[in-house]
Amino acid sequence: MRNSSIIFLSACSMALTACGSENSGTFTTEDGETGEYTIDQDSGAASMTIDTPDGEVSMRSGAAVDVDLPDGFTIVEGAEVLSTTIIDQADSKGALVTFNTDRTPDQVVEHFRAQAEAAGIDIQIETSINGGRMLGGESPSGTTFSITAYPAGENGDGRTNGQLVLAKGGS
Repeated sequence: MRNSSIIFLSACSMALTACGSENSGTFTTEDGETGEYTIDQDSGAASMTIDTPDGEVSMRSGAAVDVDLPDGFTIVEGAEVLSTTIIDQADSKGALVTFNTDRTPDQVVEHFRAQAEAAGIDIQIETSINGGRMLGGESPSGTTFSITAYPAGENGDGRTNGQLVLAKGGS
């Protein structure tokens, strides 16, 4: 189920991109699944629902979408959320949040490590490269987690960019 969710997320993103400048509409995937989408031109937020053999899946994405994380997880205090994508399907939920903060990559990763470990997630991968950090893992119940934090670049004024991915439920 997790692999199909990742494939589905990619398909959703591509479908929204393919929507072009239309504010709303319907579409059919290559697999024959049907869906609807709407784009709020004022906020830039996009939403989509797709009827799949496993039930209805909904996705909301954009800068105006509220961060909605599983219990026990919070964004780094003072971070500026740049974009949020939330995917709901029956008993599973996923979130992808990109943000910018004045915390270092080490501080960002340690913030989320504490939350992940408290949620029972076993850290399975950890790496550092060019001043950036990445951490990821999975709980016995199937909650998956990853955080990537890296310096914002030469003109980032010491800021850090981050990307959090959480998926809970389903299997």
